[in-house]
Amino acid sequence: MASVERDETREQRIETEIVVDAEDKEDRAMGWYYYLDDTLEFPFMGKWKKKSRKTSAIEEKAVEVLGMAPEDDCLKDMYVEVAYIGGKEDDIHSAKLSEIEAIDVDDETQEAIADWLYWLGRGYKF
Repeated sequence: MASVERDETREQRIETEIVVDAEDKEDRAMGWYYYLDDTLEFPFMGKWKKKSRKTSAIEEKAVEVLGMAPEDDCLKDMYVEVAYIGGKEDDIHSAKLSEIEAIDVDDETQEAIADWLYWLGRGYKF
């Protein structure tokens, strides 16, 4: 069941720009991958909100979002590579884009992330 109301503008963009020629799951995943890779303005600051494995409480970490994770990692969900603020330079992690709250990003980046969250909220699958 969709937890987000249908938005015709987003539906149109998804259908005509993101998954336009997709014939299968992999095509849809790659449509999303390239849309996000082309539209998100990297790097940007964000908060990584994820559940703690030990307590199941939501942990927030300040991160710099560096770019999309490799294509092969994004066949089931969209992942970005992040670095903790103040962390070691080579300490890079993959995070689900849906767990990132973008901070002070341009309108296109905000809209692309909102498109992805809409897709998930509507219950759509690759």
